[in-house]
Amino acid sequence: MPQETTLIGTVVAGLGVAFLMGALAHRIKISPIAGYLLAGVMVGPFTPGFVADTGLALQLAEIGVILLMFGVGLHFSLKDLLSVRRIAVPGAIAQIAVATALGMMLGLYLGWSVEGSAVFGLALSVASTVVLLRALQSLDMVETEKGRIAVGWLIVEDLVMVLALVLLPAMFGSRGDEGGTAGLLQSAAIVLLKVVAFVAFMFVVARRVLPWVLHWVAHSGSRELFRLAVLAIALGVAFGAAVIFDVSLALGAFFAGMILGETQLSRRAAEETLPLRDAFAVLFFVSVGMLFDPKVLVEQPGPVLATVAIIVVGKSVAAYALVRAFGHKSGTALTVSVSLAQIGEFSFILAGLGVGLKVLPETGRDLILAGSLLSILFNPILFSLAVKRMKAEEEVQEPDMEAAAHEASNAGVVLIGYGRVGSHIGHLICGRGDGLMVIEDQKDMAAAARDAGATVIVGDATKESILRQAGIDTATTLLIAIPEGVEAGAIVRRARAINPKLVIVARAHSDEEVDDLVRRGADHVVMAERETASRMAERAMLKRA
Repeated sequence: MPQETTLIGTVVAGLGVAFLMGALAHRIKISPIAGYLLAGVMVGPFTPGFVADTGLALQLAEIGVILLMFGVGLHFSLKDLLSVRRIAVPGAIAQIAVATALGMMLGLYLGWSVEGSAVFGLALSVASTVVLLRALQSLDMVETEKGRIAVGWLIVEDLVMVLALVLLPAMFGSRGDEGGTAGLLQSAAIVLLKVVAFVAFMFVVARRVLPWVLHWVAHSGSRELFRLAVLAIALGVAFGAAVIFDVSLALGAFFAGMILGETQLSRRAAEETLPLRDAFAVLFFVSVGMLFDPKVLVEQPGPVLATVAIIVVGKSVAAYALVRAFGHKSGTALTVSVSLAQIGEFSFILAGLGVGLKVLPETGRDLILAGSLLSILFNPILFSLAVKRMKAEEEVQEPDMEAAAHEASNAGVVLIGYGRVGSHIGHLICGRGDGLMVIEDQKDMAAAARDAGATVIVGDATKESILRQAGIDTATTLLIAIPEGVEAGAIVRRARAINPKLVIVARAHSDEEVDDLVRRGADHVVMAERETASRMAERAMLKRA
């Protein structure tokens, strides 16, 4: 392939084959992630046919990690982060220690040096950002207590890995031989100072500048400029954090998102980054598959199984025991343990650094890659089993949820979404003293709906369980105020199946959306442009009359 078309070829091959294999995986009812990983193997250097550029794929995947962590930061406040510090900090450090010890035992058994075994174990101890967050997002758990603990745990792991990446060259590189213990302590002190300086900068300077910039752009009225500003902030802060403060790109993006999450524009910023975030996240899984050499499964089946067992079983058991020891419920412990039962991007970086320093044998890197791919394949299965277990535990409703269910049976109107349109609807209905049940997935919007007098369920309205919890089977009217046509169509279809007599009113932005919503069962569809034109024409005719 000509050098000038390498990037295009990598993107086209990665996304194209990922689409085909993801669609096949979806068809046979397994996680699309499995299809994306297999697509990476197919376009990688270890299988015949087209070979994409692995280096470029990894860099593109890093953009996905940045955007994903930025999106999580938008919904994750400093209060949320501090609320889980008592379990996330000691829990993550203890879990890293256990996983590292297990990895060292395997490395020593295979005849490696103590140093190489330690690097191997450390690489097995850290979970993948992308896999963990995609799993939590798919189950709407990022903003729950379980999700906050898992994300906080991930942030602590991230900081530990940043420290490790700086200390390893100091310990095993040429300069480490000269500096000894004093040089090592100096390197550690410098890393800690840089992390503290980064956090201070974000909360003292960026907390004032970034929201001001975003509000200024929003008031310009240009959606294109706003989208560009969001991407520039996410990528720019992440890159600047890595270059200036030596923290990870993911950590920089998370803090940027958390700063902007305190503004009223956080929801819009999240929506603007969503398409790119999903596309580049797919490239991450493709890049993992490209690094995998299938021969390792045949040549070293025993070490591969042992590596996977440490990742999937050893880490999970340790995390579960730690969370339970801190007094949390088994459902929370199960969520955290399953979330961490995989490895990803930091593991690859550590493995590459270890091999480059001639500490870790190349066999160790092959085992890490094999363990990553197999653990990522197993992770969706483990999550589905964990969800079934948690559903059984949560059958006994909490008092507030029982109250919500009781209110739902008395509310004749169910409103989906409490944004710009939904909030106006809510004020009109609640202002008349009528009962209203609101389904909203954003905490700030849900709080506003409660303040207006509505009963609120926080969750994803496209899920049948949430609709039933809101009392859709006994409601008389469903108002769908969200702007996303695809999600609205799914809600209409499910609501109509639950309650055939329900009167459904939805909003749309195009003739195609109107037709689709009507076809799926909506009784009335309001298109903003038509209604605006109609009202303006009425005003004009009244003026002439």
